[in-house]
Amino acid sequence: MLASELRKKFLEFFKSRGHTVVPSSSLIPDDPSVLLTTAGMQQFKKYYTGEADPIKDFGSKNTASIQKSFRTSDIDEVGDDSHLTFFEMLGNFSFGGYFKKEAIKLSKDFFDSINLGIDYVTVFEGDSDTPFDEESYKIWQSLGIKDVRKSGREDNFWGPTGAEGPCGPTTEVYINGIEIWNIVFNQYYKQKNRKLEKLKTPGVDTGMGLERLAMVSQGKKNIFETDLFAPYFELLPEELPERAKRIIIDHLRGSVFLIADGVRPSNKEAGYILRRILRRIFVYEHQNKMPAHILEGVLHDMAHKYGEFYPELARAGEIIRDEYREEREKFQKALDKGLRALGDAKKLTGQEAFNIYQSFGLSPEIIQELKPFSKDEFDKAKREHLSVSAKGAEKKFGGHGLLLDTGELKAANEEELKKVTRLHTATHLLQAALRKVLGEEVKQAGSDITAERTRFDFTFDRKLTDEEIKKVEGLVNLAVNKKYQVKMKEMALEDALKLGALHFFKEKYPQKVKVYSIGDLKADPPEIFSRELCGGPHVKNTSEIGQFKILKQEAVGAGLRRIRATVD
Repeated sequence: MLASELRKKFLEFFKSRGHTVVPSSSLIPDDPSVLLTTAGMQQFKKYYTGEADPIKDFGSKNTASIQKSFRTSDIDEVGDDSHLTFFEMLGNFSFGGYFKKEAIKLSKDFFDSINLGIDYVTVFEGDSDTPFDEESYKIWQSLGIKDVRKSGREDNFWGPTGAEGPCGPTTEVYINGIEIWNIVFNQYYKQKNRKLEKLKTPGVDTGMGLERLAMVSQGKKNIFETDLFAPYFELLPEELPERAKRIIIDHLRGSVFLIADGVRPSNKEAGYILRRILRRIFVYEHQNKMPAHILEGVLHDMAHKYGEFYPELARAGEIIRDEYREEREKFQKALDKGLRALGDAKKLTGQEAFNIYQSFGLSPEIIQELKPFSKDEFDKAKREHLSVSAKGAEKKFGGHGLLLDTGELKAANEEELKKVTRLHTATHLLQAALRKVLGEEVKQAGSDITAERTRFDFTFDRKLTDEEIKKVEGLVNLAVNKKYQVKMKEMALEDALKLGALHFFKEKYPQKVKVYSIGDLKADPPEIFSRELCGGPHVKNTSEIGQFKILKQEAVGAGLRRIRATVD
């Protein structure tokens, strides 16, 4: 069965059994505690904790999805028979709708529906902290699965081992000796004293990798022989080593999805992950003297094929190609210099490897593949460098570091703080102006403000015309020239939303929030230009902002635009 058929069968199966099919969330998660989306349950966390109501949002306590996922922990392992960075996670979820009996039966019924037989399953064997999951054991046996194996906490228990928090046993399904489906039963809450309390609303969270499912369904020896990968291998030069082919295809696939979701190559966070895997591709391309059109062709085919199920990839095809080419161009000179710096020696010291990494941007794993070196020595050189850098920063900023760094706003001293405050208030006006010119479909998707400029990301599906840019800029400056008041009022989150206060949809807000209103607030009724939830610094009157100027606009992903602007 082709992967496209498996996706369709999975969603149709659960939809017919009362589950609401929910589209994949972005690889850039709402949860600020994680860098990238690594599992299907991430977008549903607030429904397990009770922060959100699944009936209100989905019309059901049960959902199913196919989630785009990316795990950085496996980057160094890519190239073997099973490890990937990007993968697709099939899952069904229940937030108090059903529990063990129904979840296990659904799993068995799904495999029956696609003619796959279960070899064996595992259940939690219990330990001194948590009892044996006898219920799951008996349910599997009642369904005719004779080989039910007991396994320990490491494999069959989800949750904190010593800390406080929700937790529960898992049961895993094996086909052809491979773990295919993991079903988590979130049924306990572990207290600080290690005592377990049963949750009032137990939940079900399952995950099954499409790549592994395709492998067993198609009778292949490894995931790379499936139709998810094999067509792209045929486009690569035959003489390339198998490991190199696997790394190239995996990294290209991950890059396509990251770029489509708005990630851009950079030296921090998700952007660094993208840059790291792209540059690894470019090294293989360079070493094997591959013409540029080969991998660009693979990239195009991936965006087209996966775009049939993930339309954001089809929409971002041109952006994906442009970002790929731009990063290759940036890296080419550094790569040439870096390869020359490696010299003729058969191996490097850790310090030499770090110097090349620091000077030319070749990642440690790339250098290791070209010339071996001691990882411990490399890490020591890196720690020493970071220590020196930290002392330099301390000296530069008088021992206090940045005066302001909220993640969104950054200022090194009082002068920069004043500029950042003006730019921050201007960003409120910018969002309001964009919505007035382009419509209420515009929503904030991120911002970053320094003393030099504001950078504002927003949802919109096309390039703004010159006339629209002019109108937006003019509206902001009109608000500045009208000398509008800027007033803050604390209120309940519910009341703020009723007032129509704009908010960043990825942000989690407390029950009591600060609402900033900008406009002629003394008029009857008040003339509101902008109203937002916010906790940052603001001017008291828009006349303090100065002349607002849009510097440039650009695309940052499918359906996402970015404006850079400044104030004089």
